[in-house]
Amino acid sequence: MKAYSLFIFFIAAAVQVSAQTYRLSGKITDESKKPVSFAAIYIRNTTYGSTANEDGDYEFRLNPGTYQVVYRYVGNLERTEKVTITNHDEVLNVTLANEPFVLQGEAGSGDEGNPAANIMRQVIAKREHYLNQTQEYSCAVFVKGVQRLTSAPKSLLGRDVRSVLQIDTTTKGIIYQSESLSQYNFRTPDRIREIMIASRTAGQNTAFSYNKASDLQVNFYQNSFEIQGLSTRPFVSPFANNAMSFYDYKLVGRSIKSGRRIDKIQVIPKRKHEAVYQGNVYVVEGDWRIYGIDLYLTKADANINFVDTLNISQQYIPVTDSTWMPTSTLFDFKGGVLGFKFKGYYLAIYNNYNLNPKFPEGFFNGEVMRIDTQANAKPTRYWANNRPVPLTNLEELDYKRKDSIAVIQSKPQYLDSVNRAQNGFNPISYFFFGKQLYDRKTRQSLYFYQPYQTIFYNTVEGWGVSAKVHYIKGFDNGQSFSVTPNIRYGFAAKLFSANLGLTYNYDPANQGAFSARFGSDVMDLNNAGTRSLLFNTLSSLLYENNYVKLYRTKFGVVAWQREVANGLLLNTQLSYADRRQLYNVSFNHIKDVPDKQYTANNPLSNPPEVETQLFPQNQALTARASLTFTFRQQYVTRPDGKYIEPSRYPKVRLNYRKGISGLLGSDVNYDFASLDVFDDRLKIGLVGFSSFKITAGTFLNHRSLYFMDYNHFFGNQGTVFNPTIGSFHFLDFYDYSTDRSFLEAHYEHNFAGNFLSKIPFVRKLKLEEVIGVNYLTQAQHTAYSGVGNNPLIQGVKSNYSEVYIGVQRFIFRVDYGIAFEGSRRIVQGIRIFYGLR
Repeated sequence: MKAYSLFIFFIAAAVQVSAQTYRLSGKITDESKKPVSFAAIYIRNTTYGSTANEDGDYEFRLNPGTYQVVYRYVGNLERTEKVTITNHDEVLNVTLANEPFVLQGEAGSGDEGNPAANIMRQVIAKREHYLNQTQEYSCAVFVKGVQRLTSAPKSLLGRDVRSVLQIDTTTKGIIYQSESLSQYNFRTPDRIREIMIASRTAGQNTAFSYNKASDLQVNFYQNSFEIQGLSTRPFVSPFANNAMSFYDYKLVGRSIKSGRRIDKIQVIPKRKHEAVYQGNVYVVEGDWRIYGIDLYLTKADANINFVDTLNISQQYIPVTDSTWMPTSTLFDFKGGVLGFKFKGYYLAIYNNYNLNPKFPEGFFNGEVMRIDTQANAKPTRYWANNRPVPLTNLEELDYKRKDSIAVIQSKPQYLDSVNRAQNGFNPISYFFFGKQLYDRKTRQSLYFYQPYQTIFYNTVEGWGVSAKVHYIKGFDNGQSFSVTPNIRYGFAAKLFSANLGLTYNYDPANQGAFSARFGSDVMDLNNAGTRSLLFNTLSSLLYENNYVKLYRTKFGVVAWQREVANGLLLNTQLSYADRRQLYNVSFNHIKDVPDKQYTANNPLSNPPEVETQLFPQNQALTARASLTFTFRQQYVTRPDGKYIEPSRYPKVRLNYRKGISGLLGSDVNYDFASLDVFDDRLKIGLVGFSSFKITAGTFLNHRSLYFMDYNHFFGNQGTVFNPTIGSFHFLDFYDYSTDRSFLEAHYEHNFAGNFLSKIPFVRKLKLEEVIGVNYLTQAQHTAYSGVGNNPLIQGVKSNYSEVYIGVQRFIFRVDYGIAFEGSRRIVQGIRIFYGLR
């Protein structure tokens, strides 16, 4: 019932369609008869408005009556027309005269210096007032996006490319369109909830996409804000508290609009290549508020991604005598890649503001977006009656063409042919990405892993094969069931392993899943993570570095997880394992490294090349539980399930692990607890973002446990590293593993190109600067006394730390770091990451 009420409210508020409404339409042009694209039109003393389309055409749905219709566009004189709607549609074409912004003799408000700077100081002084003036509101939002291909190299525009882009042989045309209708709800400072009632897309999105209201929430009263997808740097508002440090201002002129004096001020960056805008802003004198925005960013100066130029236009209207809100926001862009030239826009229109919505308690519950189950099923007639901006002729033809294509592509014969094509075999693709076979009718898929993850070498098994496939079955309600069998054989050790994993996602909306795995396997002593089969194979054969140490296990594991409340995820696991030590049996290499030999499979052997016993064969019954809390977790509810959004706040995770003695012959008896606090993207104003992870843990008792039961750390040995926060660059995989108390801390900051973007030539690479530090300390450190069956002894180990600097671009990253044990430098070098590890 609540969803139905929202639907009725939205339709009434957004488009005011009823049996008694009539259409007011026309064309808006300038003095030279050229269309005024995206001119704003609204009904005076209301918050009901619209925007002309790209060709200057507009239309309204109005009840019979007399209205004062206001036509506005930055750079043109505002015009008001008295319109009477009777019992038929009306056509009113309007010409907007060019607006003469005149510089008058006086400096303005008694300022003896730069009048523009004085005006901006007044606005900046009231910035916080206007930012917090409206504590909460709701409104109806229409969002429209169009991307057009303007030219393309014929050598690259083959039949397959034209088919994907759905364009004809002219190499021009619309490649993507989207429309959406939403109810947008806001409460200061940052609570939002959007209900999308209708959504429509056509074509391929090749640049970036903003198809929901929250994507276009641009507020220049904020000191800075990110433009999603275009840059990792936030851009400084011309009205920010510290704007005078980034901008110079020039008063272009003044004009009178609706009895108000409007100042047009040019915004000029003080320095090139900073995260700042260029263009003009329009300010209401006396009120010192924003009247309109006409700013832009360029790839050359602002170092933005995907596009060459982005123009941002925004117009405000009075909702009450003292409160003004945006009536429209326009992102207009153009760019090019590999010879393809494109342009486009995203337009948001805001209607029917309610500044006193009286949201019920609990309304802002973390759900930032809800997409109605029928949002994507609205017919063409619905859009013709409800969209506030008429389609251009080109857009209408493109919809008709792509709708016809969609009808063909929805037929079973076509879908079957696409399914067969997708299941075709490409050896190069298979080598790097594996191969997935999918049956659309039964929603079953079978994935074969890449060959480089299948064939391996290590000193314990020799050459080996790890054959693994992943089968998944999907259901209409979003549930899924998967099976992952794995067969592994080491030829030198003649060691055969086989295990089977099962997972049932029974409650996708709450991350609810049962899983089990049982069988035999060869596993890493460090369960926190070391090296992949591929990189361990390469380091062993090329450099005689057998970094990974392995053991044999026969095991069974059952696990369950579910969100017990929004933002509170519970994981539990019970496992039983029979474990025995393995020893080196193979010593192959492609290149013989002088004065180098393989180390023992016992990571604590002394000397390291001599095989010694690390642990006797044992059985372990182990229970685990973790509880992860995400502060103010946000999520999107779609017809196919619940999707967690990246958190703005740190997460906290409490872990507990118990070795249970006695039952099923289990030899372990210990209790371990740890606490993690972490965040992988903590925004730090204009200087980028930080990541951190702090973990403190202790063994509450350690009566009986073995090396694989210790707490292990995410170390790294070798040139290639994992950039995940919480990992080390140089830490030995096993040397610091402990059965005592410990504290580890990781901090990394990404400056988002703030420095390198100012260096010629380097700027074009769009590199991001990274600095970081990793730290580890332990109450006591476990060390091995010697060879044979000598017992483990406890020894004191100095604190371990790392500092590093680096640069990255997408999945590529290079770091240089130094590691210390206490105050003694122990290693330094370069570490790289390129998407594989």
